[in-house]
Amino acid sequence: MRNVIIGLSLLPAIGVTVAALGALGSALRPALADEGRMPELGGALGWLNSDPLTGRSLRGKVVLVDFWTYTCINSLRPLPYIRAWAEKYKDAGLVVIGVHTPEFSFEKERPNVQDAVRTLKVGYPVAIDSDYRIWEAFANQYWPALYFIDAKGHIRHHYFGEGQYAEAERVLQQLLKENGASGLDESVVRVAGEGIEAAPSATVQTPETYVGYRRGESFASLERQAKDTVRTYSLPEGLRLNQWGLAGSWSIGPESAALAAAGGRIAFRFHSRDLHFVLAPGKDGRPVRFRVTLDGAAPGDAHGVDSAPDGSGEVREPRLYQLVRQGGRVTDRTFEIGFLDAGVRAVVFTFG
Repeated sequence: MRNVIIGLSLLPAIGVTVAALGALGSALRPALADEGRMPELGGALGWLNSDPLTGRSLRGKVVLVDFWTYTCINSLRPLPYIRAWAEKYKDAGLVVIGVHTPEFSFEKERPNVQDAVRTLKVGYPVAIDSDYRIWEAFANQYWPALYFIDAKGHIRHHYFGEGQYAEAERVLQQLLKENGASGLDESVVRVAGEGIEAAPSATVQTPETYVGYRRGESFASLERQAKDTVRTYSLPEGLRLNQWGLAGSWSIGPESAALAAAGGRIAFRFHSRDLHFVLAPGKDGRPVRFRVTLDGAAPGDAHGVDSAPDGSGEVREPRLYQLVRQGGRVTDRTFEIGFLDAGVRAVVFTFG
């Protein structure tokens, strides 16, 4: 188990927001210290959008390193800013590097990362860090994590989580000016994320919730969980806030629950504007059809980008699916997703 900051979590690594780290002090200090030389990037198993990059090849450039993983909602919401910085300052000497370090086993597979990079319109270099070698070289612990490196190859600043984008851009501007850049546009970028990249709301009262038994909690099906074996589950008559449960034939593994027969369902009583669900098709890769309801009815205008107003949709690749985005007043709701085909793997709920 990798070390974490005491008081945050006992998990190996987590996606975090700036608010979650507020008790630890300001994420951005006013002065830029020298935090040591940037570790080498040789641990990457491959590179996307670039030939392999090294400390030597980056000398003379200001570098922003972003540790991310493509199913983490906390990693996805900063992307509009990071893409904008990469474009705005590329001619001034900035190089942005995304270090993709996976949380789940399917995120280690290069084709899945390639698909995500293309879909998310990430055009800057991405190091595939599936063995955690770069992560460990930086002694990193969180998704997302930003490291600001000056033109001499020294880390001058870092912070974890979402938010404080204007302050982050000011750090980039300062490092670029230290390196001799002139004529910079010193305004800050104005971007508005869409879909899963939209900023989180202030309505979230439901925590990220894992389905696999290694990190799962708040399970409320009438039957006890059976590890790594198929069992038929049923839902209680009502769920309390932040409880979830399975119905149908499922095999619960350490990372996810796999549906053994068509007709399985998952229900969750939640409170937030958005509900996201990391889902993957079965090992045969065939699409899995689903239908979503809110309080027993089709979601209508509250559907997400990956579900239709009637609640229908398909799981075609392993990724984060936005299934609910509500407008107006947010209250406790009961979400349910039913699967018309077997094989789906249910991994983790996140909210926004």
